Amino acid sequence: VSLFTLFKWAEELDSVGRIQDLFSCYEQALELFPADEVILNSMGEHLFRMGFRDEAAGHFHKALKLRPDYPEARENFYRVANWLVERWHFLMLNDRGRNQKYQQAIQKAVQSGCNTVLDIGTGTGILGMCAKKAGAAEVYACELSKTMYELACEVVTANGMEGSIKILHMKSLEMEVPKDIPHRVSLVVTETVDAGLFGEGIIESLVHAWHHLLLPPQRGENEFSEQSATGRVIPAGATVFGMAVECVEIRRHHRLCVSEVGGLSMAATGELRSPVSCSSEPDDSMEPYTTERLSRLPGGYKPLTEAFKALNIDFNNLQELEGLSSREVQQICLPIIQEGELDALAVWFQLHLDEESSLSTGPQEDTCWEQAIYPVHTFSLVALGFVLQPGDKLIIEISCRDAYLRLCSVAVLREGHEIRLDRHPDAQSSGNASKNPNPEAELCNALACLQTGQNQTKDFCMLECSEMALLNNLDYHQSFCSALGKLVSRLKVKCQKQEQRPDLTDPASSTNCTDPLYVLDVSEGFSLLSLIAASQGNVKAYSSVEKDKQQEVLKRIARSNNISEQHLEFWLNHMEDEQGMLKRPSQEKLWSAIILDCVETCGLIRQKLMEKASLARCLLEEGGHIFPERIVVHGMLVESDILLLESAVQGQEPTLGFNIAPFINQFTVPVHVFLDFSTLECRHLSEPVELFVLDLMDANTNYTNREVKVQATSAGRITAVPFWYHIYLDQEISVSTLSQNSHWKQAAAVLQQPLEVRVGDWVHLAVRLHKSTISISVKKA
Repeated sequence: VSLFTLFKWAEELDSVGRIQDLFSCYEQALELFPADEVILNSMGEHLFRMGFRDEAAGHFHKALKLRPDYPEARENFYRVANWLVERWHFLMLNDRGRNQKYQQAIQKAVQSGCNTVLDIGTGTGILGMCAKKAGAAEVYACELSKTMYELACEVVTANGMEGSIKILHMKSLEMEVPKDIPHRVSLVVTETVDAGLFGEGIIESLVHAWHHLLLPPQRGENEFSEQSATGRVIPAGATVFGMAVECVEIRRHHRLCVSEVGGLSMAATGELRSPVSCSSEPDDSMEPYTTERLSRLPGGYKPLTEAFKALNIDFNNLQELEGLSSREVQQICLPIIQEGELDALAVWFQLHLDEESSLSTGPQEDTCWEQAIYPVHTFSLVALGFVLQPGDKLIIEISCRDAYLRLCSVAVLREGHEIRLDRHPDAQSSGNASKNPNPEAELCNALACLQTGQNQTKDFCMLECSEMALLNNLDYHQSFCSALGKLVSRLKVKCQKQEQRPDLTDPASSTNCTDPLYVLDVSEGFSLLSLIAASQGNVKAYSSVEKDKQQEVLKRIARSNNISEQHLEFWLNHMEDEQGMLKRPSQEKLWSAIILDCVETCGLIRQKLMEKASLARCLLEEGGHIFPERIVVHGMLVESDILLLESAVQGQEPTLGFNIAPFINQFTVPVHVFLDFSTLECRHLSEPVELFVLDLMDANTNYTNREVKVQATSAGRITAVPFWYHIYLDQEISVSTLSQNSHWKQAAAVLQQPLEVRVGDWVHLAVRLHKSTISISVKKA
């Protein structure tokens, strides 16, 4: 009774926005029942919804320790573990080459007199422990993430260094001498670099360290006697490289590549952008780059230029670090080496640990690093299909205005003429346009001016990369168009028959065929499905698109496709509580169709899908339909070392002699998400098999457990079971999350212990569904 009262009161406080009172309520409950896993899990759920991921994970973790078989806490913990301990931690700890190079550089520095060490962004504590093992007298470390701080404390204690490494839960920027550390140190070690080198704030933290935490640098070559009183940084510096590439996979995630979607003309959309756009002028609403592993991109990529050197930086030169943001914009002119469409600039770097040793993050390297991607998707000629050719030269600008590395493609030189890529085509010089030897480009120029008007630099709409890829997925929208068309035709025929021969004994069967059919689209984010439904004629469609600019885009598309605004309504505009979305459109009518968004982009079934489907079934008119009607899960046995390396620290050997694996492997998640199965390095050990079926239209056919027998077609070690979905809109029409055009990624259940099989062996897969979460366990038959 007390738990029921607590949860009901918490719901009430949440609904009226009394968040502080809600948490006070939980804190009082935990004072009375500190070992109650249900209260801990519930508080974790509230914390996670509020955005406090670290704290939420702590509560889920405690609940699991109290009751390891508690499924709600386990699934919640798995959902947040990816946020807290990102997968690259496992890859880095498994990267022996990288670990040994860092260890050797630290050992050399300590042995040459750097006796006091600060590890900035310590993570698992490995670099600080390397310094202590090398003989440093004093070692300090700082870590901002609460989860990683606690993990580092556990690791350091387990390795017998608890009293000799002081770990601080804070940003290095907040550290002071002597408040946090007793005096300045002689060595800073760090790996606070991302794929774009500066994105984790290494410049700011090193500038602060040189001013407040580090001894001054060595001044001249003849001052070896004072070596112990000077400071230095590992890594010592970096060299940044880049190249221009053509890549369809990057293109479809960052700009609109189609002129028609699901029978709707897209001419009136205005400019649509992903949130990734680099310009020399910083813009808080945009990210300057995204990251991809070029070697694993579906469809690959084509280099359009040779690799070029973009930047050098010396981390031991304070003047250079402080001057980075004010460096003059540098222009580089690159010859085009093969014909292609410019989709992005790809960037990587060489991290110089010291004068002898370096690490490369290049696309050809076998490394744990991704590359930084600067997509090209402005209203330029390039974005309109302009093709670069050998003989052209690409002009790139490189700057670091806000301590972010920024690379922008600004112009193409062709036969002595400059074609600007960083301005709207109507701003191009008419003189240049008339001399342009490419009439196709002139036509594109004219079309762009007609479509977009003068103010498009300001008038654009931002879509997430996955939303952009969805918009470019023609098969998906055509499938919905066909399935919705079939349903609408069938319901209209049924209505006409009832109108001709109404059943007088049942007043409810009396219908008016002039009334519109009601369709509700409950898709997450930007969706055209409501408009596709409204285009079927005499359909009133309700869209769940929330953002004003995105609603404006839908209205523009509707107007240009002669869809009356009366046939499109934005459901969430009239609601305070999103949970109330699945309600009747009016008192008299029920929904003819409800479109549910079933699969997350990462490859998992959406949470609470089956509960939403159960509610949706109650709101359908007779003959109405849920889209999709069912989801069939398919999977396959594979051997993939890379999935093991990305999921946990592997092997029995301690990492550089340190005991780290048991602690970080607590955050191992059995399901690997955001997987590109088409480019995954793996051996297929079986044919694809049907694993599970989720029926959204008929609850009676559903089950929660299923055992599937799979025969091995090749010998090897089963390390994972990748899985994907065939989403059936009706009996005949389906879309696959494995298709080449899919905006979805795939997922894989990763085995903690690989299973050896021979050709012909039978394997049992136990597939389980619990609250929309699919789990798969494997054993030999």
